[in-house]
Amino acid sequence: MCQNEVVANLRQGSRPWSRLSALEWITSKHIFQLHGVDAAERPVLRKRLSRKQMVAFFAKLPPSVIGVEACGAAHYWGRELAKLGHEMKLIAPQLVKPYVTRNKNDGRDAAGVCEAMGRPTMRFVPVKTAEQQAALMLAGQREQMIARRTQLGNMIRGYAAEFGVTGGQGCRQDRTAVG
Repeated sequence: MCQNEVVANLRQGSRPWSRLSALEWITSKHIFQLHGVDAAERPVLRKRLSRKQMVAFFAKLPPSVIGVEACGAAHYWGRELAKLGHEMKLIAPQLVKPYVTRNKNDGRDAAGVCEAMGRPTMRFVPVKTAEQQAALMLAGQREQMIARRTQLGNMIRGYAAEFGVTGGQGCRQDRTAVG
């Protein structure tokens, strides 16, 4: 079913998504591309929504299985849509890539997620809680700060060596030695 038929059905009051078995979307900063299929894996919904329209759309939708490529925003939406009774399944992007057809765009990406969701051996990423995401952010921030500290120490040691000042490697070494 092409997007024009879906729009025509919407204008006539028909709700093709009332028979959805799975719904997938691709996230971006402002626009979400939805792709829904029925039990026979036939597309019944292709829709673009803005961020503001998302909650209202999913609030009207009966509880569904929703597939999304895993990213930070997907975990947030997973928590939000679980409050509305939907089941969110996140798929690692590298597992979706083989199912995306040529000429990549958001619509084809959503269809690729849909195709990947239908595979019996597909592995899913659990939706993280806000606390889990916060802990991972802190760990990542600490790792970045340590890397920057090492980078800065190495840079200072290199510049000092250009003037004949040398010392041991590492943050705890005495940097007062002269070569």
